[in-house]
Amino acid sequence: MTVATGRARRRRVALAGLGAAFVAAFAARVLLGDYTFTVPDFFRILFGEQIPVSTFILMETKLPRAVMAVLVGLALGTAGSLFQMLLRNPLASPDIVGVSLGASAAGVFAVLTLGLRDDAVSVFAIVGAVVISGVVRWVAGTTGGYRLVLVGVGVAAAMVSVVQYLLARSNTYDVQLALRWLVGSLNSVQWPTIGVLALALAVLLPLLAVLARALPALELGDDAAAGLGVGRHRTDLLLLVGVLLTAAAVAAAGPVAFVAFMSGPIARSLMGGRHSLVAGALVGAVLMLLADYVAAYLIPNTVLPVGIVTGAVGGPFLLWLLARGAATGRTG
Repeated sequence: MTVATGRARRRRVALAGLGAAFVAAFAARVLLGDYTFTVPDFFRILFGEQIPVSTFILMETKLPRAVMAVLVGLALGTAGSLFQMLLRNPLASPDIVGVSLGASAAGVFAVLTLGLRDDAVSVFAIVGAVVISGVVRWVAGTTGGYRLVLVGVGVAAAMVSVVQYLLARSNTYDVQLALRWLVGSLNSVQWPTIGVLALALAVLLPLLAVLARALPALELGDDAAAGLGVGRHRTDLLLLVGVLLTAAAVAAAGPVAFVAFMSGPIARSLMGGRHSLVAGALVGAVLMLLADYVAAYLIPNTVLPVGIVTGAVGGPFLLWLLARGAATGRTG
């Protein structure tokens, strides 16, 4: 067996393992917890049978949270891997370059200053993410890479200041409404919101699959990609899709910290050092399902926002990644 064949086999095994982990995490989130379901009961309720109490808990609480966790995880995991592939930097996730915070700041502004709610706030969040990403790209120029990450960090810090100012001048009730735009939460998930996010992914993911054919060339660098006939505009289009994936997820659940950031490096490690959008998406979905399970049951009678759990894990992960980069003379 050649080296190439062995690597290809490892990647297939890794994807199969991630698929199995995804199914197991989804089953655990739906079937286990403080109110458990058997597999037969799950499918009986899913296909319309009414079981007192059980039907309500499954269809209005557990299942919508699990489905939302999957969709948000897929969106953020894909976006994180895409950013890191295009910018050739393991720190270049939507969390780091300001996209998530741009959406959050716009959402908080809509809630606290304009008094908007629900879908109108989501629209503001998406617009905020797109505008901030455009500002970061414009200030960073065409060099990309570490310059874009540094500019993104600066813009993200500015967005934090905006959010803090808005919170400081608002009353307590309005601040409570804005909290989901600060930490990320799957609490009180509604099926219509899930439907909108699912529709967004149904449009963006196939578009990404078409555009991603240029990724092998773009990973070689802008000059090499240009020599292969792939222009810089393709990079900008792919980044825009990544921004929209992030914005859709943030609009639905708030800025769930570090999922996009963690998904890329974990997927790359499992895939033997090779980037994979599919692996990144699966890792993101698994991380969201596990984090939401912990958020729901870590503290009895208390349901934490999922962003608290992902932030608690992602912060040390970032420090570890930086420490490993310092030890090996590289980042990531």
